Amino acid sequence: MSEKFSKWVACWGNATSITDRKEATYAKDLTLRYPIRACFSGNKLRFHFSNLTGTEAVTISKAYVAHSMPRPSDSSAHPSVQPAALATGAAQSSQNSAACEQSPQHPADASSCVTYSPIPITFGGRTSAAIPAGEEILSDEIAFDVVAGETFDVSLYFADFTQMNAGTAITGPLSGGKYSYGNFAKSATLPDDLTRNTNWIYFLNTIDIFTEEKNFALVCFGDSITAQDWPDYLTLRCAREGFNNVAIIRRAVSGTRILREYSCITYAAYGLKGATRFPIEMNVAGARSVIVQHGINDIIHPVGVEVNKFRPWSDMPTADDLINGVRSLYITHVRKLGLKVYSGTLLPIYGWRTYNENRDIIRVAFNEWLRSAPDFDGCVDFDKAVRGHDNPKAFAAGFDSGDHLHPSAKAYEAMAECVPEELLR
Repeated sequence: MSEKFSKWVACWGNATSITDRKEATYAKDLTLRYPIRACFSGNKLRFHFSNLTGTEAVTISKAYVAHSMPRPSDSSAHPSVQPAALATGAAQSSQNSAACEQSPQHPADASSCVTYSPIPITFGGRTSAAIPAGEEILSDEIAFDVVAGETFDVSLYFADFTQMNAGTAITGPLSGGKYSYGNFAKSATLPDDLTRNTNWIYFLNTIDIFTEEKNFALVCFGDSITAQDWPDYLTLRCAREGFNNVAIIRRAVSGTRILREYSCITYAAYGLKGATRFPIEMNVAGARSVIVQHGINDIIHPVGVEVNKFRPWSDMPTADDLINGVRSLYITHVRKLGLKVYSGTLLPIYGWRTYNENRDIIRVAFNEWLRSAPDFDGCVDFDKAVRGHDNPKAFAAGFDSGDHLHPSAKAYEAMAECVPEELLR
C-alpha cells in the first residue's frame, strides 16, 4: 500500500498571527489538543510549528500524534464527518491491538477495543523543541498510517512558562480544540474539571501527509470571513460530492488588511499586513491554487483620529490602492510559485457600524475588478452568492449573522457551494 504514496501535501493548515493581548500572556503546565480530520490516506506525517509573532522563544516540552478515540456520545463531535472517522479509526486501532481481538466482555462494541497509542513527534530525534521568536520549525517525518476520513489528535505539552503570542482564532464545524491544565498529552481523555474548548490554534501551523501523487492543496487566504466557517463547509462539500483529492488549507486572520497593520496592543490581534503575511503563508506543500478574499478591513476600519487615534482617515484606500496591492503583493508572488490564483469578491457591508456610501463605492469598484481582471485564473463570486436580490448592497434574508459584516452559517455554506468545481478536481 505504501508504494502508491509519493509526495508531501499539506492536509491541514492555518495562519499564525498575533494573539489577542489579554492580561495574561503566558501559560505554564498546559496541554493543547487539536483533532484533525484526514482528507487523504498516507503513511507519514510532518508538522510545522510557528512562533512567527512571538517575541521570545517557546519550548514544546512534548508533542504526540494519535488516532482519535471514538466518541459517539460526545456532543462536540462533528456529526457530518464523525461516523466515517469512527469507523476507520476503530478499524485501524483494532488491527493494531492484540487485546482487541480477544475481548470477550464486549464483542459487539468496537469502541471498547480501541487503544489510544500516542506516537512522539520528534525534532532531530529529540522529543522537545524550542521555536525561536519570529521563526517556524519543521518536525521529523513521523511514520503514521492515516486513512482518509478518520480523525487523529495532535497534542502539545508546555511545561514551563510559555509566551502564547503566536496563534489564530478559527471557527467552523471542523475547527477547534481543547486545552487542559496539567500534562495530559498522552492521555486518551482529558479531565473534564481541568479542560475547556478553544478556537485558538497556538503554534501548530501546518500538517503535511506523505500521500498519492494525485492529491493537492487549495489555499484559502483572507481575513475573518475566511477564518470563520466557509473553508470547513467547503471541506465537507468535497467529502460529500466526491472531490477526494483536494485539501482545503486556511490562511486567514481576523482583522487583517492588505495595505496596513496596527502597532498598538488594542488591535494587535488584527495581525500582519498582506505584504508580510502572504509570502510566509503560501509555503504550502502540494498547493495548486489559491483563493484570495481580502480587503474589506482596509475599507471599513478608518474612522478618523477624532474618533479613534489608531484609525486615521489617511488609512482609507482607493479602489486603485487595493487593486495595486493585490497585484504587487499577491498575484506577483503566486505566479513566481507557478500556482493559479482566483479572486474572491468582498461581501456586502450595508448596515455595518462604519458603513457609508463612499465605502460601498470602493467595495463595488474593487469587486468589479476582481470579477473581470485578466490577472486572475478565475473569480469566486462570494458577493453574488450571499447578497440580496432586491438590495444587493445587503445580505440576502437569513444570510446576515446580525452584525451586517459576517455571514450566517447558512451563508457560509452558500459561499462554499459557489466555489467552482475546477478548483476541486
